[in-house]
Amino acid sequence: MEALVIHAPGDLRVEEVPTPAIGSNQLRVRVRAGGICGSDLHYFQHGGFGTVRIQEPMVLGHEVAGMIEEAGPGAIGFAPGERIAISPSRPCGLCRYCQQGLQNHCLDMRYYGSAMRTPHVQGAFRQEIVVETHQAHRLADTVSDGEGAMAEPLSVALHAVRRAGPLLGKRVLVTGCGPIGAMLVIAARRAGATQIVVTDMGAHPLRKALQVGADEAINVAEQPDGLARFTADKGHFDVLFEASGNERALRGAFDALRPRGIIVQVGLGGEMTLPINTIVAKEFDLRGAFRFHEEFATAVELLNKGLVDVKPLISATMPYRDAGRAFALAADRSQAMKVLLSFD
Repeated sequence: MEALVIHAPGDLRVEEVPTPAIGSNQLRVRVRAGGICGSDLHYFQHGGFGTVRIQEPMVLGHEVAGMIEEAGPGAIGFAPGERIAISPSRPCGLCRYCQQGLQNHCLDMRYYGSAMRTPHVQGAFRQEIVVETHQAHRLADTVSDGEGAMAEPLSVALHAVRRAGPLLGKRVLVTGCGPIGAMLVIAARRAGATQIVVTDMGAHPLRKALQVGADEAINVAEQPDGLARFTADKGHFDVLFEASGNERALRGAFDALRPRGIIVQVGLGGEMTLPINTIVAKEFDLRGAFRFHEEFATAVELLNKGLVDVKPLISATMPYRDAGRAFALAADRSQAMKVLLSFD
């Protein structure tokens, strides 16, 4: 079968790779759709991010959906022909964090398309993949393969919202409106937020954030002081979701966040220098949000029941053999939010 293999920055190839033999409690799946994530772009453009760098050829991709072709021994309840979204998260289940229910902090995590460990964990941008049954989540007939692939970024947003605590009746600010920022709008609204304001430096992502439910969008490139009116009386917002990974975005939101406001840092970027005096004086609660675990099943259920709509965030679907053009489009924030690859 064919797969998309990254060798070095800009060197993404379609190559033949073997399909592993199917074992107990496993499924052989024909991949049908895959979403290009920010981490995939970092590998393609820069060879990695932070200290994580490609050391060997690696199949990219972790946002995928497909159709079961074969069910192995013990794979009870699954049958060929069923469509599924595939969770890319494969915690060991044995380490102390897994035993505490913190599987996203597993000490032996194998996450598709990741160079965080060596040998690298090969990804899911391939025509066929063998998965564990616990990774498979059935898709309703009303949900497309592309929407199923969006379950992974939706899971990231759902986990971040869980980290924030109850949002019922809360006023929320989201900084950075890429796919994750837009998913945070969807998740926060579903959790009961009554006001959601978003900021970004691009017109296109702001339009999409409004389309999926934001109340107001502020282009900080055109309005650098756009949050000023929310700073009266020590701030307005109860919760800040920072999705850009940019220090200026995070610091710029502090004045608009009320005392004892909650900051959930979702975006990953370089190291930041923060105004600790402000954090102390306003008693902010700074929390990180990393990946997800049980939220994947929730994401698929929300999609299956039509309780969320991610379709406005799908910008294009392109053949995997045209990956170079697809990755270029995915990197263009003036035109694209989520670009999908078709493996049919």
